[in-house]
Amino acid sequence: QVQLVESGGGLVQAGGSLRLSCAASGRTFSTYTMAWFRQAPGKEREFVANIRGSGSITYYRDSVKGRFTISRDNAKNTVYLQMNSLKPEDTAVYYCAARVGGDAYDYWGQGTQVTVSS
Repeated sequence: QVQLVESGGGLVQAGGSLRLSCAASGRTFSTYTMAWFRQAPGKEREFVANIRGSGSITYYRDSVKGRFTISRDNAKNTVYLQMNSLKPEDTAVYYCAARVGGDAYDYWGQGTQVTVSS
């Protein structure tokens, strides 16, 4: 069982920055693919970014490329999402997820709210 706890959300003006953190339990964190998803009110949850266990491979949705950076510290069992140049359309609940094996994300955090005001 892997537990994920997100933090770092909040209210920020457009153009501002936030850094989300996700602390994970488990002794094999460095083998998990970690990801961030988000869900805006009335919309389906969508993929934001992911990072392989070694940290060497990352993927982003097109709308956040160049603005968001995903990273991880395997010594701290933590994954981060640095969000710069935030836009009102980035407003959502952001979820951390872990993929332990296979194609699906097996574990999810409780989410953290990010609100970007115009």
